[in-house]
Amino acid sequence: MSIRKNQISLDKYEQEILDAFENGKLHPTPSQDDYQVVARNTLEKSRQVSIQLAENDYLAYKRKASREGIPYQILIQSILHKYISGFIKEAYPK
Repeated sequence: MSIRKNQISLDKYEQEILDAFENGKLHPTPSQDDYQVVARNTLEKSRQVSIQLAENDYLAYKRKASREGIPYQILIQSILHKYISGFIKEAYPK
């Protein structure tokens, strides 16, 4: 994509997305409201806890958070919240 004096040149895929947006064909996903609920719940009263992590897990959280542009504590908090809220399921049955 290149920008020239108030004009943007779009590739075919970008133009399809723009056309769909302008024609009202793009809609929020059903889970978008769920994300808002999760965000509100995250802001509720919280309690500080201390946990121990394996060194490799700790470093993996830090790398992932760095790629996402957020503090690693927020990433861990988000993952725990999503798991306990049912947004993340166990990969194997008990």
